[in-house]
Amino acid sequence: MMLLDSIGSVFSVIALKPIIMLMFFVIFLASIGKSIGVRRMYVNMLVRIFEYGRQNIESVRKLQYSNLNSSDVDEVALTTKELSTDSIDQSSNSAKINNVTKLNGVVTQMVNGDTNNGNSVISRVESLILLPGVENCPSKNRDSNQQDEIETLEFNLSNCLDYVKSGMEAIIEDEVTSRFEAEELKNWNLLTRTNRHYEFISLRLTVIWVIGFFIRYVILMPCRVFICFVGVMWLTICTALVGCLPEGSTKRRMVKMVLIQCFGVLSSAISSVVNYHNIENRPLSGICVANHTSPIDVLMLMCDNCYSLIGQRHGGFLGILQRALARASPHIWFERAEAKDRMAVARRLKEHVSDPTNPPILIFPEGTCINNTSVMQFKKGSFEVGGVIYPVAIKYDARFGDAFWNSSRFSMLQYLYMMMTSWAIVCDVWYLPPMTRNEDESAIDFANRVKSVIAKQGGLVDLVWDGQLKRMKPKKEWKEKQQEEFTKRLKGE
Repeated sequence: MMLLDSIGSVFSVIALKPIIMLMFFVIFLASIGKSIGVRRMYVNMLVRIFEYGRQNIESVRKLQYSNLNSSDVDEVALTTKELSTDSIDQSSNSAKINNVTKLNGVVTQMVNGDTNNGNSVISRVESLILLPGVENCPSKNRDSNQQDEIETLEFNLSNCLDYVKSGMEAIIEDEVTSRFEAEELKNWNLLTRTNRHYEFISLRLTVIWVIGFFIRYVILMPCRVFICFVGVMWLTICTALVGCLPEGSTKRRMVKMVLIQCFGVLSSAISSVVNYHNIENRPLSGICVANHTSPIDVLMLMCDNCYSLIGQRHGGFLGILQRALARASPHIWFERAEAKDRMAVARRLKEHVSDPTNPPILIFPEGTCINNTSVMQFKKGSFEVGGVIYPVAIKYDARFGDAFWNSSRFSMLQYLYMMMTSWAIVCDVWYLPPMTRNEDESAIDFANRVKSVIAKQGGLVDLVWDGQLKRMKPKKEWKEKQQEEFTKRLKGE
């Protein structure tokens, strides 16, 4: 018995030895900023598997629909034959004709597929849309016929119907709260968190799903946890050592080299594949602003350049990283609830930007995570400092893993678990040309201009709403503005 146990332990060591060597090889390559293209080959293979899964699902659906359609057609023919007999009265005929019409409609819909095609359920082209500011309200552009109808202060029920209609549209399709949920996928990516009950739709797809489950949870996840642990320890040690160096150009070069190296190792823990575009616009100083999806936005950007960070002070795992980074380079951490701390943050931000030797400071003006389908309101604070703004657009490919962090639903450890059990994290980063504030331009207008450029490049929806709406109710000022606008409509102004 002891001999069998010894033999089993030997075989276990022999089996684990290649995996351990592979993990250290991955860490070594990431530490020197090199890649042999394995992750890109892996992602390309996943694309082909997803495409095969899509074709398999469609073929099974067509087979089911064809079987259903054949039975429906027989029922239609039988009903039509019965309608042709003289023994059926007129009332019965009309009822069956209606049934045949409905049945034909069902058959047509099943053959052609979903007629919605992902479009909006309701059309808001000419409807009243309630926006935060009165200046954005389309009710001012109503036609002259409506203006002629409102001649006195007498209240008519029709005066408020536009607002009732707009409220009902917002309930049916809320463009705000839907941005704080996971992005909807067009095709299934073999993950149960995006499951549409497809894993058992056919035997082939079931086999692929089981194999993928085994690879993600038994092979990839333990390796990723180990690499993440090594990366965090390496980051803590390196930043502590670099922090002991005297201030100067040597320390700045060492900090940049160490941070890019350490974040390269951490990016391997989630099998990240990042495509950087227009690197000639990479920021070297000043303020860098980007759309915000999750904390790993910092990871994606720090693999290519060194930044100083500004953000809310966290505890737990993120707190460890924040304290480690603060030892080596200047960063700004603040408490969201303290108004006095915000004033100190603005002052420290100006001091940081005024020193050209400091690395560019990375800011996410949205102030919260959005699900990577849109860009919401940019806070004006970072655009009042002055200087050059470097916009950066980040777009994740949700097919391989959803990078969005719903902080109100998942803790950081839960989020890391989801990242490490995803297929991979694939994203594109665009460095956009630097932008400066015009002389006659307000900070709000400048922020909106930068936001629109980022949204256009990343293929995101440009929204005027404040992302903090997922934590708080609409501001009282917004309601008052809409009330004032409604009063003007009653007056006929």
